Amino acid sequence: MARSEEQNRLARERARELILESAIELFAERGVSGASIAEITQRAGVAQGLVNYHFGGKEQLIVAVIDGWFDALFGLPSVDGTADERLAGLIDTVIMATGYALPLQRAVLAMQLQPSTHRLFAEAEERYGDRALVAEESVRDMFRERGAADPEVEEIMLRSTLEGILVKFAVYGDTFPLEEARRWMYRIYALPAPAGPLPLEAPPRAGAIRLRAIGAVREPLV
Repeated sequence: MARSEEQNRLARERARELILESAIELFAERGVSGASIAEITQRAGVAQGLVNYHFGGKEQLIVAVIDGWFDALFGLPSVDGTADERLAGLIDTVIMATGYALPLQRAVLAMQLQPSTHRLFAEAEERYGDRALVAEESVRDMFRERGAADPEVEEIMLRSTLEGILVKFAVYGDTFPLEEARRWMYRIYALPAPAGPLPLEAPPRAGAIRLRAIGAVREPLV
């Protein structure tokens, strides 16, 4: 029995999603240069020609992964309330996203730093520039409400700290103490202690924290 046009559309969308998911996994495991189209489509369980059909080629597939990361970043939900409540919500949201998107974070980290894909990441930054400016100004407003002497510097330092946590987690995985980093940020900003831990899966810690780069980005970062 022939499939309906709606069924065909859903099948095409699913194939595209599978290709993206497999590309992210392989880029995280082997780096962009170490993952071939044949390997990506084999893992996705789809025909190799579908990469060209949906994306146009490997470079366009890389761009789609980068754009997906930016869309997710700027699509993170915000918290309403006082400036302190918004700041706590921002910290929690970013750390939650960091904990749940490890393969994507590793793939994008390699793309940011590798000469072969740095241009593509820089071009994506330009495309999303307006959204970045809106997000930055929102954070500055939050710090103005908190009475900060220099909201612009506060926004830069908050962003730098959260980006640093993201990078460290991408490198060290579950050996990086995300919950402890979250509580440290609450203390730094004099926020009330969180009521409980974030719902992140992490192994129990015994004794001192030791970072181990298990499953780190496969491509060299410099």
